[in-house]
Amino acid sequence: MGKARVGVARCDREGLLATPVETLAREIAIEAILDMLRVEEFSEVVVGLPINLRGERTASTEDAQDFAQQLAQAQSVPIRLVDERLTTVQASQGLRAAGKSAKNQRGMVDQAAAVILLQHALDAERHQGVAPGQLLAAGTNDND
Repeated sequence: MGKARVGVARCDREGLLATPVETLAREIAIEAILDMLRVEEFSEVVVGLPINLRGERTASTEDAQDFAQQLAQAQSVPIRLVDERLTTVQASQGLRAAGKSAKNQRGMVDQAAAVILLQHALDAERHQGVAPGQLLAAGTNDND
């Protein structure tokens, strides 16, 4: 999840395969995601939690938690915060390998990173039997 754009991905009903949906401008992302949640049935929302490579929290970590908290308070689907380290790097490398220039990657890299993050979460849950990350209960404020 970035400060300028938010990539959105979804998975199939079986929770096997993540696919890209769209890239949203950050200023409209919460309302757009809430609109998606009103229209379609989701069991959970995964939000990327940016942690630095040393495993430390940053200003971006706080920003992502605030974003997730706003989503959790506004609807009834649980929100899961999942470590997103290196997803943007992996997404950029994958797009470069597919022949996309850095200029043409801008809108796609956030979607590709969202796919990587969601696929990681799906795979981890399937293989370990436990969903990764931190669960925020829907309709609550984790800071209460």
